[in-house]
Amino acid sequence: MGTMDIKAAIEAAPYGASERISPLVRRVLARNPSPFTFLGTGTYIVGSGKVAVIDPGPDEDAHLDAILAATAGETISHLFITHTHRDHSPLAVRLKALSGAEVVGCAPLVLEDDGPRTDAAFDSTYTPDRVLAHGEVVPGGTWADGGWTMEAVHTPGHTSNHLCFALHEEKALFTGDHVMGWSTSVVTPPDGDMSDYMASLKLLQGRDDRIYYPTHGEPVTEPQRLVRGYIAHRRQREGQILRLLDGGPKAIPDLVASMYAAVDPRLHPAAGRSVLAHLIDLQARGVVNADGDVWEKVA
Repeated sequence: MGTMDIKAAIEAAPYGASERISPLVRRVLARNPSPFTFLGTGTYIVGSGKVAVIDPGPDEDAHLDAILAATAGETISHLFITHTHRDHSPLAVRLKALSGAEVVGCAPLVLEDDGPRTDAAFDSTYTPDRVLAHGEVVPGGTWADGGWTMEAVHTPGHTSNHLCFALHEEKALFTGDHVMGWSTSVVTPPDGDMSDYMASLKLLQGRDDRIYYPTHGEPVTEPQRLVRGYIAHRRQREGQILRLLDGGPKAIPDLVASMYAAVDPRLHPAAGRSVLAHLIDLQARGVVNADGDVWEKVA
């Protein structure tokens, strides 16, 4: 999507409105567009009467007001958090204080970074009432009462604590940033891990979810096809790195300049972090080595 198309999409985006996207699911879009969040954070409201909120989003008054307006007359029983980047979890603090909801989902994460962040920073305010293990199920009433059943799916890679949530009643998967509806996910060390990310994609490939609801971008109606494309894309990037290193040792900026020549330069720092994630994975497999900031193939 070109710059003008993105500007037009931002101008047309239904910020603050409650959109019904399925019988059990509504979405409220936060006004925090950026090169990393696309149009903004999509907060999901699941059920009716007794509802769950998934990824309440950034700590912004307007977004809080929009969620409260969308759930007026209802009880927010649970706040589900996919991971703790600051465009996903910080509003949980105020929303819990106002609603009494239980904060459940991913584990808290405190991380000392090894370089400048190129995606949203981690949320230090996140304190869950309950951390969900892979496969753990949280019930929220019955189908007849507008209820829901949510299952945690552990998908590390984008972050080490990332979870997706499967809505049993609609065979839908809320994918957070693991699979997005507009772009591939950034995998940025030290917390992001390419080996884990690929394993998590293969985990989703083995599931039979009908639709994905990412936190950024539109619903994914052909999830298996998209996951296959994501896996192929990452293998293609790995192949590009190895072909470029066939020409001799290179630093990451040199690799990025060749691999992402057609990409918005504002995204090059993030691309560099993903390249680093690929290189770390390749190094662990004995394919490449680093000499300072320069990488080379193992003879």
